[in-house]
Amino acid sequence: MALSNSQYDAIMRAYGQQQLKNRHEQEKRIAQVYNKIPVIKELDDSISTRAVVCARRLLDGDKEALKELRDEIADLREQKTVLLKSYGYPADFMEMQYLCKDCKDTGYAEGVKCHCFRQSEMKYLYAQSNIEQIIAVENFDTFSYEYFDDTRVIPVLNRTVKQYMMQVTDTCKNFIKNLSKDHGNLLFTGPTGVGKTFLTNCIAKELIDKYYSVIYLSANDLFEVFSKNRFDYQDEDDMKGMYQYILDCDLLIIDDLGTELNNSFTSSELFYCINERLNSLKSTIISTNHPINELRDRYTERVTSRLISRYTVIPLYGDDIRIRKKLSD
Repeated sequence: MALSNSQYDAIMRAYGQQQLKNRHEQEKRIAQVYNKIPVIKELDDSISTRAVVCARRLLDGDKEALKELRDEIADLREQKTVLLKSYGYPADFMEMQYLCKDCKDTGYAEGVKCHCFRQSEMKYLYAQSNIEQIIAVENFDTFSYEYFDDTRVIPVLNRTVKQYMMQVTDTCKNFIKNLSKDHGNLLFTGPTGVGKTFLTNCIAKELIDKYYSVIYLSANDLFEVFSKNRFDYQDEDDMKGMYQYILDCDLLIIDDLGTELNNSFTSSELFYCINERLNSLKSTIISTNHPINELRDRYTERVTSRLISRYTVIPLYGDDIRIRKKLSD
């Protein structure tokens, strides 16, 4: 699921187009100011002229020329700023404006991929996972309480499943709202068909719309990446890239934990993934058919300890919604 060359090129082309747009917009702003405040053009021409004179003096060995130029330019720029503000323009109105100030719309900051580039990468990876098609159907706009029972009080809940699900959706929306502040984690448990995956898709849709980087993987796909990263050397760079995305994305969704073949390798890799993301304040959502006590038996104590202490555990109840839908059709 790592980026192909064509996808990388597409991202870089988008940066190139943004840079051209930035220059075009700057030229329009400069023309606007020159038309409205002609004296600013005279100041800019003076700056250019004095820079040329300074260069000649430097070539002639005049060491004081550079200092004098800096002082003169500082004074001229101050005059420009005062004039711009007097006409209601911000001081940087004529400067280049960027969508991302960290990399100046180049995609790279200090020699490494910028966070905005990572977001673009995640969008491509997300599209590759086909979840874009899923969340077009499964999101909060299409979420309905219609198929949750409202006639029978569940003793452990002291309310109906429908009432409980209203509380759960509020919890999910608060998770979305406070993600950047709380860096929360969720663990959905419950039998097949009670809405675990649907809720994770709802959350994913909301966060992607807010430009968070999200990766959705089934447990089987997750451990396949881990295995290839460890043992398959054919696409080593791609696998290392994907492995790092899993650790670094704003939200990692692991669906159907417990359906994978369980062994010491999966337990070890799961602990490392969970622990690394906790330490770097990255959020994770896990859904599983297994209750906590079964997870404790299936994985190591270290794994379940992290889940119990650092995750909000949300058990889901009720009948298989898919069956209820068929019966009601």
